[in-house]
Amino acid sequence: MSEPRQILVTSALPYANGSIHLGHMLEYIQTDMWVRFQKLRGNQCIYVCADDAHGSAIMLRAEKEGITPEQLIANVQAEHSADFADFLVDFDNYHSTHSEENRALSSLIYTRLRDAGHIATRSVTQYFDPEKGMFLADRFIKGTCPKCAAEDQYGDNCEKCGATYAPTELKNPKSAISGATPVLRDSQHFFFKLPDFQAMLQQWTRSGTLQDAVANKLAEWLDSGLQEWDISRDAPYFGFEIPGEPGKYFYVWLDAPIGYMASFKNLCDRRPELDFDAFWNEGSKAELYHFIGKDIVNFHALFWPAMLEGAGLRKPTAVNVHGYLTVNGAKMSKSRGTFIKARTYLDHLQPEYLRYYYAAKLGRGVDDLDLNLEDFVQKVNSDLVGKVVNIASRCAGFIHKGNDGVMVAGDAAPELTEAFLAAAPSIAEAYEARDFGRAMREIMALADRANAWIADKAPWSLAKQEGKQDEVQAICAQGINLFRQLVIFLKPVLPLLAADAEAFLNIAPLTWDDHLSRLENHQLNPFKALMSRIEPAKVEAMVAASKEDLLAAEAKAAPAGNGELAKDPLSAEIEFDTFAAVDLRVALIVKAEAVPGADKLLQLTLDIGDERRNVFSGIKSAYPDPSQLEGRLTMMVANLKPRKMRFGVSEGMVMAAGPGGEEIYLLSPDSGAKPGQRIK
Repeated sequence: MSEPRQILVTSALPYANGSIHLGHMLEYIQTDMWVRFQKLRGNQCIYVCADDAHGSAIMLRAEKEGITPEQLIANVQAEHSADFADFLVDFDNYHSTHSEENRALSSLIYTRLRDAGHIATRSVTQYFDPEKGMFLADRFIKGTCPKCAAEDQYGDNCEKCGATYAPTELKNPKSAISGATPVLRDSQHFFFKLPDFQAMLQQWTRSGTLQDAVANKLAEWLDSGLQEWDISRDAPYFGFEIPGEPGKYFYVWLDAPIGYMASFKNLCDRRPELDFDAFWNEGSKAELYHFIGKDIVNFHALFWPAMLEGAGLRKPTAVNVHGYLTVNGAKMSKSRGTFIKARTYLDHLQPEYLRYYYAAKLGRGVDDLDLNLEDFVQKVNSDLVGKVVNIASRCAGFIHKGNDGVMVAGDAAPELTEAFLAAAPSIAEAYEARDFGRAMREIMALADRANAWIADKAPWSLAKQEGKQDEVQAICAQGINLFRQLVIFLKPVLPLLAADAEAFLNIAPLTWDDHLSRLENHQLNPFKALMSRIEPAKVEAMVAASKEDLLAAEAKAAPAGNGELAKDPLSAEIEFDTFAAVDLRVALIVKAEAVPGADKLLQLTLDIGDERRNVFSGIKSAYPDPSQLEGRLTMMVANLKPRKMRFGVSEGMVMAAGPGGEEIYLLSPDSGAKPGQRIK
């Protein structure tokens, strides 16, 4: 028998500036299921995480709420911890990046990088708010667009015409924080010399540590040449001061991944049997896995391994990347009630419903996962209630009524017993590979076979016949044993169901190897309903409550007075969060063609990196020969609600400007842009 593995697992750190929603929960549920599987197999598997607690946004929100940043992050951490616990996400430690462990480790890694020559310094010119006394990030600057003269635009792109520009190009710039006119100032910044690690990263990203699709995406960065990474921010800033550099702070993304180490160090200090160095020193034989979303790949698969390499520490065994969550086939929407907070879900539905649905839909790739609410109800009710729990509810009553709850010995269906045993290695392999969808399909195929066998034997009919009681008991004992096997296989996904089943079965907590044994001459406890069906009305209530959350947020943000927006749309102000929700992407026009029967429309096939979109655009008058657009880069709004037209469904909007007619100009990004890049 092989030695238990030593495994350290992390999920990306949620930002301490907002609530957890179902898109976030996809990652933590996925990670938790994998960790639970490893523990069920007898491996030492440690799962740590933390709140990402630094940055200007947290500092400014705390100031707005009239509390300290420390109070803000403590409040948010309490909320996050409760949401995770109620979704049965079982961290071994949940910490904060604003900790002494993280301060010490960030300083250690930085000084090692500095002493090894991997830190550069140079002057950077930025806008400075003289009233607030702070340098301004692009999103904190507003002014007049240098291209179309639209007022009240942010410091890096124009909402009206879609142009991108440097903040210094804005006309009449103002601080979005104080309203003051910013001034240009020079400041000394610190840079991590990422190009020093070009060769290592080219090898490491192709070493099997990443999915192929992720490695291919990173190759675009590597092939174009890496740039030095700005790792410093000027005071005032909520974070850690750079050692020996008063008034200079680590940029939040430097100390965030170090937060994984800090959370584990905090756990090691409380559990002496854990050796921090054995997991993190170069040459460690322990395994290290990060689970992340595809939007933060560059930080985890370029910057982070380079920092670890430069500091003489071990690199991850693998970085497991997942896609985004969509709901009912579209991006989560507050107006439609599909932007659902974790707590709103928990107020209406059981956590294991969602855990199972995510498991059933998750593959090992980076494809997006769609939570189709109608399919969600049908699948959970059919699989968990109609198949798995149904086996126990069908059989338990006959055992209690006919034999005082004692399961008889013997194997009434050796072929089924053998099939369940034979399936275990394949199910385990699927779990290990994070191919949860395949594991669920194989488990449910076994449940189908068990139900079909019980239906064929019909113990409810035999129970009415003289002399058939022994046969009834043998059938139902077999059914309970098959149910027990299914519970073992599903335990990483459904820990509550497993615990309730263990109580009914009157057994100790199940391990994976328990699938090799059977219960015989065994006393059961009284059967209680293990899971109820999802009521569609509860899903509808959850969606309605999510809309109410939106209305409450809008009411809170509404200006004083009659509450109506200005009639002139150009003077109507929107919240920054509303603007930030616009997902602008670089898109490659793969195909462009006229739409039969439409005077103004072109049909564009757009490549946005990880998928292709179909978009109808009214630019035909300016581009009578659509083929001239093919191969060109443009910009599109990628999270616009799909619009059904009589010609088909339009899945976004390309950005164009001009007075109309022949004078319509499709906007293009700067040279060097690549399909799928976000425009910020």
